[in-house]
Amino acid sequence: MTLRHQIIALAIIPLVIAILAITAFITWQSAHLTRDNIATFEQNMLKAKETEILNLTNLALSAIQATYGGAGADDQGAKDKVAAILNSLDYGKDGYFFVYDYDGNNIVHPRQGFRHGQNWLNLTDPDGDKVIAELIATAKSGGGLHQYKWQKPSSGQMADKLSFVVSLDKWHWVVGTGVYLDDVYAQTAAANASMRANIKRTFVIVALIAVPAVLVVFTTCMLVTFHERRMADGKLKELTQRVINTQEEERARLARELHDGISQNLVGVRYTMDLAGRKVRTDVDGAAQIINRGIEALNGAIKEIRRLSHDLRPRVLDDLGLTAAIEALCCNFVERTGIQTDIEASGFIDMLKPEASTALYRVAQEAFNNVERHSAATRLSVKLWSEKGRARMMISDNGSGFGSGGDGAPNRSGLGLRNMQERMAHFRGLLLINSDASGTVLTAMLPKSANRPANQQAEAA
Repeated sequence: MTLRHQIIALAIIPLVIAILAITAFITWQSAHLTRDNIATFEQNMLKAKETEILNLTNLALSAIQATYGGAGADDQGAKDKVAAILNSLDYGKDGYFFVYDYDGNNIVHPRQGFRHGQNWLNLTDPDGDKVIAELIATAKSGGGLHQYKWQKPSSGQMADKLSFVVSLDKWHWVVGTGVYLDDVYAQTAAANASMRANIKRTFVIVALIAVPAVLVVFTTCMLVTFHERRMADGKLKELTQRVINTQEEERARLARELHDGISQNLVGVRYTMDLAGRKVRTDVDGAAQIINRGIEALNGAIKEIRRLSHDLRPRVLDDLGLTAAIEALCCNFVERTGIQTDIEASGFIDMLKPEASTALYRVAQEAFNNVERHSAATRLSVKLWSEKGRARMMISDNGSGFGSGGDGAPNRSGLGLRNMQERMAHFRGLLLINSDASGTVLTAMLPKSANRPANQQAEAA
């Protein structure tokens, strides 16, 4: 996976996970609360139905109390009168009272006349419940509620029914009434359907919010990635051009140095040798003096070659380390410019990798060149030290600082400073610059990762 894809994934995946988690939590909480509300609603409706049939039963008992209370156990006239009263006490399309004796024979059933006089003790509903036997047992035990399935008169379909029964012990009768629960279950089903619709609507709303949000984040990431890529491409092109320009400048400098220094010295040596050859044939004493001048010119060429070699890659850096190399750089700087230069390296422990030492040396070399060319300083100080195993270097001067005048001083975006910053950034180091009219302080800091491994440090020790 490329870095661009990793950035997009890190931006989008947490957002998607968060949206899914929030949606799942909201859905679970909504469903849980809705189920609780529906269950409470159903219980309340069942309680209302129970209260309704209990009141209806009490009303029926009140209607027959005058006749039943004064009748005997075998008073057939009273029984017929009570049966007629209960047969007439119907309410609504599906509301009626029924009467069975303890043996299961039907006495009163206003909606299903075919049951009258028949024994239904062994009648079972679709669930296997022996309805009449259970109703008789409930009435004998003191009365109560019993739920079963029974044919609904208005529709002719089987439906759940809740009945309340009591016993007339003197006559061995069971009197009861009931309500059908399909309307309760229909309202519960409607509530469940409404819950599912609400959950679906919640999903749609979340999707309408989440999908555009993900698209916005994805588009933003893509735009940022493309922008950063364009910037990186531009910086790469700029860096490549700077490298090419630097190479051309270095080649031009070396060409000038070779032409103006070494080449002229060697040409002078050749002419001197030619003149010495002619003198040898005519004037022996004068030839010796001319040869000496040729030797001096040749020494000058050798020094120039050494100077160029040192500028390209100082041997002392490889042989004696960073401290000795920077001390040599300071000595050459003093010899070349006459600027007072001090170096302090007593607190420095050289544990750097060769590449890091070279980078720090090149930073110092570039800083010295800037001081020589632009600062007009009279004093330069270099300090090397180690802080908790991390290499530090500070170079300060008392010059005019950056951009303090119109003398061509380099600004902070100059090529030299960029090169120094990039050398430090390569090792994850920092280059801090503080410049004003009183001078410039440059601090280079390298992390522990720029040090040699511990086993190589032990070998070097």
